[in-house]
Amino acid sequence: MKARVDVVLKNGVLDPQGKAINQALHHLGFNQVQDVRQGKLIEIELNETNKDTAMASLKQMAEKLLTNQVIENYKITFQD
Repeated sequence: MKARVDVVLKNGVLDPQGKAINQALHHLGFNQVQDVRQGKLIEIELNETNKDTAMASLKQMAEKLLTNQVIENYKITFQD
């Protein structure tokens, strides 16, 4: 079973990488860009067939290692 964990900074948390990307896009002429928030994507392949068990494990992984829960949010989705 394959899963994807998308991690983004919480609203209100400064995002210097997003700001740098935004400025670079403006310098390249993409002036329609209003804001950029940078995050990370983690793809995980599990040796698991039960979706509920997999989701429980993925939540533990996200909360113990993959994210800093003080400043980041995460979303888990399953891949086909």
